[in-house]
Amino acid sequence: MDRISEMCSMIERNICVYGASPAGLTAALQAKAAGKSVTLIAQGQHIGGMLVEGLGSQDINNNGTQNQLVIGGLSREFYQRVGAKYGEAFTSKFECHVAEEVIEEWIAEAGIEVFRNERLAERDSAVLKEGSCIREIEMESGNRFRATVFIDATIEGDLMKWAGISFTTGREGNATYGESLNGIRESSYRQFEVDVDPYTIPGNSSSGLIATVQDEPKGKPGDGDNNIMGFCFRQCLTQDPANQLPFRKPVNYDPANYEIYRRYLAAGGRLFTPVIKLPKGKTDLGSWHDLSGNLYGYNHGWPDGSYAERQAIYDDHKDFIEGLYWFLCHDPAVPSELQAEWSTWGLAADEFIDNQGWPRSLYIRTGRRMISDYVITEAHTKGKVVAEDAIGVAWWPPDAHHARRIVENGVVRNEGFFFEHDYVPFPISYRAMIPKRSQCTNLLVPAALSSSYVGYGSVRLEWTQMVCGQSAALAAVEALKTRADVQSIDYAKLRNRLLDAGQILEVPATTGAKLGIQDASVKEPVPET
Repeated sequence: MDRISEMCSMIERNICVYGASPAGLTAALQAKAAGKSVTLIAQGQHIGGMLVEGLGSQDINNNGTQNQLVIGGLSREFYQRVGAKYGEAFTSKFECHVAEEVIEEWIAEAGIEVFRNERLAERDSAVLKEGSCIREIEMESGNRFRATVFIDATIEGDLMKWAGISFTTGREGNATYGESLNGIRESSYRQFEVDVDPYTIPGNSSSGLIATVQDEPKGKPGDGDNNIMGFCFRQCLTQDPANQLPFRKPVNYDPANYEIYRRYLAAGGRLFTPVIKLPKGKTDLGSWHDLSGNLYGYNHGWPDGSYAERQAIYDDHKDFIEGLYWFLCHDPAVPSELQAEWSTWGLAADEFIDNQGWPRSLYIRTGRRMISDYVITEAHTKGKVVAEDAIGVAWWPPDAHHARRIVENGVVRNEGFFFEHDYVPFPISYRAMIPKRSQCTNLLVPAALSSSYVGYGSVRLEWTQMVCGQSAALAAVEALKTRADVQSIDYAKLRNRLLDAGQILEVPATTGAKLGIQDASVKEPVPET
């Protein structure tokens, strides 16, 4: 039930969900199912975030996890609905246009009121507060939305920022939360397999650096900085000539941008090639190799950037990756067999049809992270701290891609990757979704959770976002029913709502003693309300 924004200037509902991420989708569906009036505001045209922007291969039961066991509620229903399109009971691998078809059918069936192409105005006055309560938010279009409870479901935490909520963006130092994986890293994981000279004139450090290498010191391992893991396109490619858009040479193509790939090949490195992961012979190109499509260091301004700054980052990535595809198919430095392989691929014509086969969004692996009274950290992933006010379970290793590509000992090195195998599934605390009481009492933040850079690496998956979004909506419903601040709702009552809605709040005992929450050395009591 889309609304035409020009027809109205003030919209007032019980719950306002800002952001069409996976968390925003389930928040709106759950609020509506609970009988509350709700509006879903999408910054663009499409609902579902990375579910419809290239991430068709979900990290479910991957890397030794059994995390399908803790996917409940609307999150599970999403994978069941998509599975039904393929004649399966449940699937975690799908085409993005099929996921979008499912989502559009779902929100129409539920009667969700959607406002598309509406973005929060970029100024403090866009969020009208009375004391610690948000009363109204204003869009760039001039449209205003009022609600009793707001949910910021953006990955970047845009509403949170303009509401005056504390946040961070980069890597904390290990000392901040007593962690071992945070800050600047001594990275061997996904490190360059061959030595590549970084200088414009090989061997001449005064000649400058080749493209994609940053001119900055490494710094001290364990210290914090403002850098974040690289972004990429989760590209959907196909070898089917009947469904293929050929790779194009960008207008501004510069062969010098790909010198690092030439030198990597000359040194004996082996470049990546597409791998079929999705139905109908399609890829979900993830870019986690030592040298791939992750543009390390090119995205650090994204989390707290303006819309214009983010668009420029998107455009830079698209230009570079489009040029990389052309390079791999045509540059003389690329071995003929590798050229031949890449030349069989092209963009999928039936995906992202309003953007010439390109995802409309980069894979935003991290944005702003709220700083609340409760912070998810590495200690949670180790089972050393266990929250007893669970709104879902996180089950994924602390995981972050490299943040920079720098020079170390005269050769190119990536810096920042961690993928920690020594971890446990853990309950996600309700308190990680609520701001400090002094800052706001009617806002829930299910996607830009209060977490360290390391902690966020375990809660950033799409299915986890959907779990958190649904739980945020149920918390909003409880706050409405009792006329309470989001910080003051009765967790016992919320827990009952969560269980009734199919949410899974404990790690199943069948996964083994090591993964059980009973092994945690510290248990946190639920604060009294």
